[in-house]
Amino acid sequence: MKHDKISRRLALLGPALAWLGAMPSPGNAQSAFLQADRMPYDAFDKLPKTDLEVGGGAIHVAFAPGDIALPRQKILHWIATSARAVSTYYGRFPVRSLKLLLVPVDGARVRGGTTWGYRGAAIRVLLGRDSGEEDLRQDWIMVHEMVHLALPDMEERYSWLSEGLAVYVEPIARVQAGDLAAKDIWQAMVRDMPKGLPQAGDQGLDNTDSWGRKYWGGALFCLLADIGIRKATGNRLGLQDAMRGVLAAAGNHEVDWPIGRILATADKAVGLDVLTRLHDEMGPRPVTPDLDALWRDLGITTRDGSIQFDDTAPLAAIREAITR
Repeated sequence: MKHDKISRRLALLGPALAWLGAMPSPGNAQSAFLQADRMPYDAFDKLPKTDLEVGGGAIHVAFAPGDIALPRQKILHWIATSARAVSTYYGRFPVRSLKLLLVPVDGARVRGGTTWGYRGAAIRVLLGRDSGEEDLRQDWIMVHEMVHLALPDMEERYSWLSEGLAVYVEPIARVQAGDLAAKDIWQAMVRDMPKGLPQAGDQGLDNTDSWGRKYWGGALFCLLADIGIRKATGNRLGLQDAMRGVLAAAGNHEVDWPIGRILATADKAVGLDVLTRLHDEMGPRPVTPDLDALWRDLGITTRDGSIQFDDTAPLAAIREAITR
């Protein structure tokens, strides 16, 4: 039986809640909506809602008290665009019903997000009240949080899979939906993926609770799994198909699954054991892939600070298929 387990999913790729210390103290009207560890379900239920239908799911949007400069229609459009990107990647929206709470905070841009599932799928996003349309166009946090909805909750030691998958899938989903250019995300991977490599004292993904390993180490696992599946299937299938299989088996964020069940379900969807074997290698011990060789095989080179694609490289077709 599913217990009342709080699943914290921090969207900002930085020390947990570091930004919160710099925020001004909320007024009484907002305090109920800014508790760091719990979704305010009861307070949410009392707010007016606007419903969006996207990808077979219903998103119930509510705004906590406070002013926001942008018209609400612009904000709703941003939410729908994010949901369409996630639906494109997974074939449908990950849950049938989502409670989405927008909390106005000081400043501009999206300031953070958290996802829960213990009383039904819910996301809270902190939105700077001075945000403009460009802030929303550039935002990745909403898609990141929505990707969390497509994976069962797990023990905290395996949060690298949840966070890493969200880091990896978010930009790919946006490229597939036409919201980003493929070059932009490969440039970001080349720049940021080294943050996920093991450092001194590392004990594998399952046993190393560092920011870099949780987010970018998990993303590196996903990239290697994607490439492994595509190599084994002649580029017919990839991680996208494997994770769609988890969702098809009712494995969304409203349920608790052990990591072994998640990986086995994903593997079964593509008829392989790539994810399970990769976890057996990278989970209990440090593994340091040769990233320079990997980028070269994918046909990614850097020149004058920007990347170039080499379509004659051995894995160039895989690189193209990942974002197609």
